[in-house]
Amino acid sequence: MVTETRNTDRSKQQPVWLQQYIDSLEKQKQLYKKTLVIVILSQIFGGAGLAAGITVGALLAQDMLGTESAAGIPVALLTLGSAGAALLVGRLSQRFGRRVGLATGFLAGGLGAIGIIIAVLFNSIILLFTSLLIYGAGTATNLLARYAGTDLATAKQRATAVSMAMVSTTFGAVAGPNLVDVMGEFAQSISIPTLAGPFILASVAFILAGLVLLIFLHPDPLIVSKAIADAKKKGVTAQTEQNSKSSIINKKGIIVGSTIMVLTQFVMTAIMTMTPIHMGHHGHGLREVGLVIGFHIGAMYFPSLITGLLIDKIGRNVMAAASGATLLASGILAAFAPGESMIFLICALILLGLGWNFGLISGTALIVDATHPSNRAKTQGSVDVLLALSGASGGALSGMIVAHSSYAVLSLFGAILSLLLIPVVVWSRKTQSKELI
Repeated sequence: MVTETRNTDRSKQQPVWLQQYIDSLEKQKQLYKKTLVIVILSQIFGGAGLAAGITVGALLAQDMLGTESAAGIPVALLTLGSAGAALLVGRLSQRFGRRVGLATGFLAGGLGAIGIIIAVLFNSIILLFTSLLIYGAGTATNLLARYAGTDLATAKQRATAVSMAMVSTTFGAVAGPNLVDVMGEFAQSISIPTLAGPFILASVAFILAGLVLLIFLHPDPLIVSKAIADAKKKGVTAQTEQNSKSSIINKKGIIVGSTIMVLTQFVMTAIMTMTPIHMGHHGHGLREVGLVIGFHIGAMYFPSLITGLLIDKIGRNVMAAASGATLLASGILAAFAPGESMIFLICALILLGLGWNFGLISGTALIVDATHPSNRAKTQGSVDVLLALSGASGGALSGMIVAHSSYAVLSLFGAILSLLLIPVVVWSRKTQSKELI
């Protein structure tokens, strides 16, 4: 009796604007659509911001440190920074809503990009490494923003909602690498080193993405979804046993979703990081590097809408297995393709991006399925910490592997590692079958 009274009192204390969303399914649908539009707009800017570090980060480190073995350090640092940022943004979002959490992450990323420019101007390695860590907040937030569209989505809309956020990233992410040459020339015209040019674009892009969310993402979708979930809580005592079982299923779903994303992130980051260095060895210039990375990032994000629809239609596990097969093909092609051939390199990097796309969206959908609004943002942030650490490991190890062997060995290592996705999917399907029995 006491519990029911407290729940009723809590419901009565909801603000009028929030109660309107709780009571109206139509208003929930309107807010869902509005949230997607705002997230899409911020992702366009965010995509342009993340492309700078991917495209010229390794080249910048090689130039400043004078050694190829350290070429993976920038990607490792920015992904390590994104790990801490993912945790912080997740916790901020859980406490204050998506608007505050995501805006903070993007604005921090913009400040980090400015720090990188200053570090290059003064040839400061310490400032460069520190700024790369802060810049990582932008890349982490760009990924975490995909969750915002799912807060008010139904179970059959979740993968599609994620994909809509990600496909919009394509516009900025593809434009970014292809503006490397232009931004380099612009940087030179204002007496800034060429390789720092893309980070001028990144600083502006991340700051604009943060401002879009800060100004327009209201009402906050996570706050509304939590209020709706609380309002639906009835018959707690009768459902205690069922909730206990659901908790176990949720944990397994989180494990499977996390594993899929971590593996795909590691393989993708490792091969992608060393591709510009590999191309440089075979006489390709900055323009060609930008073109190949542009195709790669396009493949990471542009197919998202179709991927989301497929995941919602044919299942998370099927598309996770497809991710493993695609990454395997990418690694083999990258290993045996002639280094002088732009066509083979583009095809290998397209497959790499596509395999990552399949894995990330299917894993994300599994995570959303396995969480509740009361702990969703915090859990998502924690999972993305693992995602970032996986990318950091892939970036750091890639330089060491290539320095002591070759790009082909690195690519074959990634191909073999991607096969681990298959037993993960098989275990997941067996677990689901036992639960149905």
